[in-house]
Amino acid sequence: MRVLISGAGIAGPALAYWLDHYGFETTIVEKAPRLRTGGYVIDFWGSGFDVAQRMDLLEEIQRKGYRLDEVRVVDRTGRRTSGFPAAAFARATKGRYVSLPRGDLAAAIFARLGGRVETIFDDSILALSEEADRVRVDFASGVRREFDLVVGADGLHSRLRELVFGPQHQFERFLGYKAAAFEIDGYRPRDELVYVMYTEVGQQAARFAMRGDRTVFLFTFADPDPDTGDLAAQRALLRQRFGSSGWECPAILEALDRAGEFYFDRVSQIRMNAWSRGRVALVGDAAYCVSLLAGQGSALGMAGAYILAGELHRANGDYRIAFARYHALLGPLIEAKQEAALRFAGTFAPKSRLALAVRNRIFDLLSIGWIADLAVGRDLADRIELPDY
Repeated sequence: MRVLISGAGIAGPALAYWLDHYGFETTIVEKAPRLRTGGYVIDFWGSGFDVAQRMDLLEEIQRKGYRLDEVRVVDRTGRRTSGFPAAAFARATKGRYVSLPRGDLAAAIFARLGGRVETIFDDSILALSEEADRVRVDFASGVRREFDLVVGADGLHSRLRELVFGPQHQFERFLGYKAAAFEIDGYRPRDELVYVMYTEVGQQAARFAMRGDRTVFLFTFADPDPDTGDLAAQRALLRQRFGSSGWECPAILEALDRAGEFYFDRVSQIRMNAWSRGRVALVGDAAYCVSLLAGQGSALGMAGAYILAGELHRANGDYRIAFARYHALLGPLIEAKQEAALRFAGTFAPKSRLALAVRNRIFDLLSIGWIADLAVGRDLADRIELPDY
């Protein structure tokens, strides 16, 4: 079967890997001119970790990743006010937990394709029409081709989802936050293997020192307006929100001009009753974005890719059976993760000084081993057993 995948992020190449493994003829189309390498540092664990192991990626991921020592909260002068050891994450996942740049994970997955999968950069799906036994696809480049199945792995703002299922507003649940991330070279100070956070009411700035004298910064802030504007407006909004903040915010914003890739988006979830229609399916954030606040979007994208490909293989290409099984297996886990993300939102941008104080107190309690195991273990657990296809 010929399968077209829209999107070369995390879920798309992972799906291509497994489809190729099962003998499907697979093509990836990506609107960017090359593989995206920017983004932010993600925490990687759970079902995605298990999929990475089955792809023989664990050694590379652990080599490129980081094992944090501490999550530290500081005040406007940089003095530590709260925090906890990161060992709780390792205990809760039995050591199967690592933090790494999202772009490094994407590159590692893409490299596993080994040139076996046709990949088209700087192009996208313009239109498609489904017939009884195929899908005709018109690309923005003017090329027209036919495929047996089409899968959208093109993220929160999926163009394929819009073409097949309808406008994004029907499925998007905006959580009332925005996020920005970028990295620069040579920033000082550095705190090795420590995630440093400075939180004010309604917003938070954080940094993490990486290898190669790089530092990545992540900003999250409450904002009721879902409009994100253009690049100039995004940078202006970031300066407006954090320009008079304490800690290192003025220095970080000054360094913003030296940044290469710049990530900025609203924080939303995608909630759909069905992830497929006819010969078209969705995977990863395009189908079930849990939001940046859940911290597990990449891992869940990989898990969904593994299950979708495996079910297509198990059903001998009968996409109706495979798509239904894919949703039935993964749906309950996604629903639980999305609800957990809503509970966790206040950690990034507390709504009041009282909420901020309570959060910091909870962080302090996580220094007590059994409390950390109980609290962290509840939300880190992935209650799904991946089938062995």
